[in-house]
Amino acid sequence: MNGSASPAQATHWRRYRPLYLLVAVCLAPVIASYLAYYVVPPEGRTNYGDLITPQRPVPAISLTRLDGTPFDLQRLRGRWVLLAVDSADCASACQQKLWKLRQVRLTTGKDRDRVERVLLITDAAPLETMLLREYDGTLFLRAPASDVQSLLQPASSADVTAGLWLIDPLGNLMLRWPPDADPNRMKRDLSRLLRASRVG
Repeated sequence: MNGSASPAQATHWRRYRPLYLLVAVCLAPVIASYLAYYVVPPEGRTNYGDLITPQRPVPAISLTRLDGTPFDLQRLRGRWVLLAVDSADCASACQQKLWKLRQVRLTTGKDRDRVERVLLITDAAPLETMLLREYDGTLFLRAPASDVQSLLQPASSADVTAGLWLIDPLGNLMLRWPPDADPNRMKRDLSRLLRASRVG
């Protein structure tokens, strides 16, 4: 045996080469951003948020908009998603989370259109109209508490309403920031990822 590929193998490679190349091109930027950010960071640089390991795709969960229409998180693929979880009464701590998500997105400057903000609401109570106006542009989505647990709990033993989360453009849960997160340090985390990746 000379170890060379059979004619059938060579034909298979030629036939599917464009597909393999397309997959490689799509995956390369996000893989490169992970490597640049976590594997070979410049000396003295550390990430602020906690990296979610192992990396895992966001599962399909039942979501609805405030008007009751269904919403699929897959619609946000291709964007970086800043995520928070809370109840509809959205007390002071909840409003602080919404403020941080808004500020972090705004401070990304020209890249802000690559970033979405989502609040998952775990009950059926109405939201205050003033809250919706104040944080216009945030996606307010209702989700059963059990589904939110399945979405976030394997990534952390902490209360899922505590902290802020980041989903990457491929739909993977990527980072968790602490409940008292510093928005400036959150912004640095996100800005590095936006610079390193052209996806999203």
